Amino acid sequence: HKIDQYVLANNIEINVVSEKSMIKKRYLFHTEEMLRNNPNMCEFSAPSFDVRQKMLATQIPNLGKEAAIKAIEEWGQDKSKITHLIFCNTGCVQTPGSDFQLTKLMGLNPTVKRFMINMQGCFAGGTTLRLAKDLAENNKGARVLVVCSESIVFCFRGPKEGHIDSLISQMLFSDGASALVVGSDPVEILEERPIFQILSASQTIISETEGAVSLDVQEAGLLVHLAKEVPAKIADKIEGILMDAFEPLGISDWNSIFWAAHPGGKAILDKIEKNLSLEKDKLRASRNVLSEYGNMISACVFFILDDIRRKSIHDSLGTTGEGHEWGVLLGFGPGLTVETVVLQSVPL
Repeated sequence: HKIDQYVLANNIEINVVSEKSMIKKRYLFHTEEMLRNNPNMCEFSAPSFDVRQKMLATQIPNLGKEAAIKAIEEWGQDKSKITHLIFCNTGCVQTPGSDFQLTKLMGLNPTVKRFMINMQGCFAGGTTLRLAKDLAENNKGARVLVVCSESIVFCFRGPKEGHIDSLISQMLFSDGASALVVGSDPVEILEERPIFQILSASQTIISETEGAVSLDVQEAGLLVHLAKEVPAKIADKIEGILMDAFEPLGISDWNSIFWAAHPGGKAILDKIEKNLSLEKDKLRASRNVLSEYGNMISACVFFILDDIRRKSIHDSLGTTGEGHEWGVLLGFGPGLTVETVVLQSVPL
């Protein structure tokens, strides 16, 4: 009865839905049968690390594989042309890692150069783009497959009085995976068509915020801590971060760009919108993804970019950035850390 009540209270049906380079499927990792077979996962602090890792070791690479297949399919080239692989995940800790498993699952070239990003949290979608940009620009002909695959198996647990942030994190987080291919020299004869171009990528630590967001590995799995001041801390510093990023372009009107801000929660989006005097539709895509799919950690920002692209095409807005030439992708996570990626749209 306790398990049934908790499942119903948290609406455990996990949304993993999108088009093209995303997954179009519903995953139900948290079934009543699974929870009954692993009752420790329903307690707040009962030992369950081993069983969680066993699940994630299979789920995370398989989830990432489906997204990667879609991305390569849309790219239109053979998977043998992938030279580098960046795999990002929060919560699945093992060696060989999910990057190794995905290489085997997809039959990628055994000489593909792999990079595994673990335990970075919600800003890591921006991190993968920053790393992919460097790899593509510094390795002629490189084609970097980026895969972000996430599941909240790592942090699902029963509630405990005094730890409301743990419950809030479960209300926000959901399963999801996204993938894309990054290169610096598209070959027109092969019909490689960029969707967005990366101008710059940077990372900033907001001072005096250590511990505001943290992920602690324990015998009971991963315990997430979210301080209530996180939205205000991010919003207070975001304009300075944007000024640094867009100074080379001479841009300071934040309504003149398109936005792919990580939806860490409604309060974060509301605070940013208010502090920057953004028009109501500027964070539309972020709000839509949060509403439809939840916070999918590192995978989230790419769902948002896909939403922006699809709306741009549907509404004939002229560019992949909803009619704007320039835009920003923002990731927020433990630290507090902010990833800022300046993007240029392409004509439709």
